[in-house]
Amino acid sequence: MIATVLRKACTAVILLWVAFGLVACGGFLPKTSDNRHNQPLQSGVVSALKAMGSSPGEAMVVRIFKQEKTLEVWKRTNTGQFKLFKSYEICAFSGDLGPKIKEGDRQSPEGFYTITPGLMNPKSNYYLAFNTGFPNKFDRAWGRTGSELMVHGDCSSRGCYAMTDEGIAEIYALARESFKGGNPSFQLQIFPFKMTPANLAVQTKSPNLSFWKNIKDGYDLFELNKQPPTWDVCERKYVFNVAGAGALNAMGPCPAISRDATLIAKQQADEAAVVNAVAEVERRAAEEAAIKARGDAVTGMVGGAVSGLFGIFGEKVTPVMSGKPAPVPHKRPASL
Repeated sequence: MIATVLRKACTAVILLWVAFGLVACGGFLPKTSDNRHNQPLQSGVVSALKAMGSSPGEAMVVRIFKQEKTLEVWKRTNTGQFKLFKSYEICAFSGDLGPKIKEGDRQSPEGFYTITPGLMNPKSNYYLAFNTGFPNKFDRAWGRTGSELMVHGDCSSRGCYAMTDEGIAEIYALARESFKGGNPSFQLQIFPFKMTPANLAVQTKSPNLSFWKNIKDGYDLFELNKQPPTWDVCERKYVFNVAGAGALNAMGPCPAISRDATLIAKQQADEAAVVNAVAEVERRAAEEAAIKARGDAVTGMVGGAVSGLFGIFGEKVTPVMSGKPAPVPHKRPASL
């Protein structure tokens, strides 16, 4: 009896030791584990951060691109600028390109959000998760509704951004370590697509174009400076890097905002590129339409000519094959 108890106890200790060893080496804890939110970063992740001049405790930024189905994690480096650390494939998101409008529309949100430790969900039914913070100040200014809009695991979405369990485990751990490093939050930027002139040129007829151009200001600032821009809301629109203290009235007038010359130059170049791209698309469409029209005209002319010929000669043409047996040839005289 005592031997059996000791054997079971030893087995339990060994299993616990193996499990601890796997986690310590960067193993992956199953959904059944109540400690999955505390699993450490894999040693390879820590080494990669060190190689780029960063560390687990440094600040981070997360960017999501719907069309590309990509979630990016950026980390602050020893230069003070942020650098792309890793891209993760998004398993699924709900709805189409464009912001979430109301509860139940099964649409995933777009915009700028601030993620604090209180928005992290270590006991999610979808492995691990963090809340996007929707609706934020901008969303509320537009009367948009929705709740529990998450970035989570389980590869299944009903208005959220779904990752693999392994992917969200690593992203969650990166966020946790960033908070432990003294950072009170991280910025979540959600875009319909990479905000390039080529992508915008395709969307010139979209009712969301004005909104997308608004959040593109924040996208451009991050692309130029490699620093997450501060954001606020006034006149029911996003504003970025506004000087001065104090929160703005989301419905009130915006203060005077000085725009960076480099940003202005970039956006002017992008606008020109969009115009050129749209003009090129329209030119090609017109060219293809003209080619099709000419083809249709030629087909019509040929068809009309053939029909006319049959109308003129159809009843007078003697068929080559009559269907009657050929006549028997005359026999030649034997003397000849």
